[in-house]
Amino acid sequence: MAKSPSSAAAPVSAAAALPASYEAALQELEGLVDSLESGQLPLDQLLTGYQRGAQLLKFCRDKLEAVETQIKVLEGSELKSWTQE
Repeated sequence: MAKSPSSAAAPVSAAAALPASYEAALQELEGLVDSLESGQLPLDQLLTGYQRGAQLLKFCRDKLEAVETQIKVLEGSELKSWTQE
């Protein structure tokens, strides 16, 4: 019989609310990836975890895109290099 997954690998509902921040979403996504890669989850939990992971990934990408858009506005639509000359 397989070991039960750790608390970090607890089943997650794909319909769960989105995290409050990018950092929280990234942390949840990293834990989810660890649990999916462990090979210890039953098939139905793998599917649910994959769906939640896709939802978190979209959330993170949307947050990054929003920040990039704000930076473009602040920089006059031209991203400037972070290095100092």
